[in-house]
Order: sequence, then structure tokens, then C-alpha cells
Amino acid sequence: MPRVCFQLQVDPQRLDEYRRRHAAVWPEMLREIAAAGRRNYSLFLRPDGLLIGYYETDSVQRADAHLAASRVAALWEEHMADLFVSTGRADQAATPLDEVFHLEDQLAALDTDQDTAPAEQEDA
Repeated sequence: MPRVCFQLQVDPQRLDEYRRRHAAVWPEMLREIAAAGRRNYSLFLRPDGLLIGYYETDSVQRADAHLAASRVAALWEEHMADLFVSTGRADQAATPLDEVFHLEDQLAALDTDQDTAPAEQEDA
């Protein structure tokens, strides 16, 4: 299952408002995100406005297409637009981040190929 991480920049002067709006996301928007196939969706916000998002989905393309065509998502993005330093729909302007490590993937690889990892030696 694809895991997606992205970053955006919230206006540092608008952090309180960003938090307030996300404390009560519109119910129809929550349902739209779920209908798009995004699961385990989280947003993390740094004090300087750096926003990191993460979600899992069966198909990034289908999830993105669903939300791009959604009237509810368009209205939500319009409602949120004044909080970001970028222009346009934030959900479409987000910078995707490359995944460089995933614990479960590496543990699974250990289970299937125990002989390829260098053996650790204890000091006597």
C-alpha cells in the first residue's frame, strides 16, 4: 500500500487559525477524504509553519483524482487558501517527500533473507 508524505507552508502569522479550522473539519470533507481512499491521514505542524502530511491509500492517482473532482474538496481548499504562503489549491501544490526508510519493510526483508545481513559480533 502506498504511503504518501508531503509538505506545505502555512503562514506563520496564521497558525492559530489553521489549528482552529482543523480542530473542526467539515463533516462532509472528512467523508470526502475517506471516500477518496485516504486512510491513516495525519497533519503535523511546526512552529514556523512547516506542515507535514501523511496518509496511506491503495491508489494515489485515484485518491487525487477523486478529490480534484470533488466540489466539497474545492470549497474546503478555497476556505483554507488564505492560510498558506503558496497560491492555488494547497492539496495540489503540496511537495511530495521521498520515503527513504520504513521499519516494517526492512524487518520483513530480514525475515525473508537472514543470510544477507552482516553478522554482529559481541566484544568479549
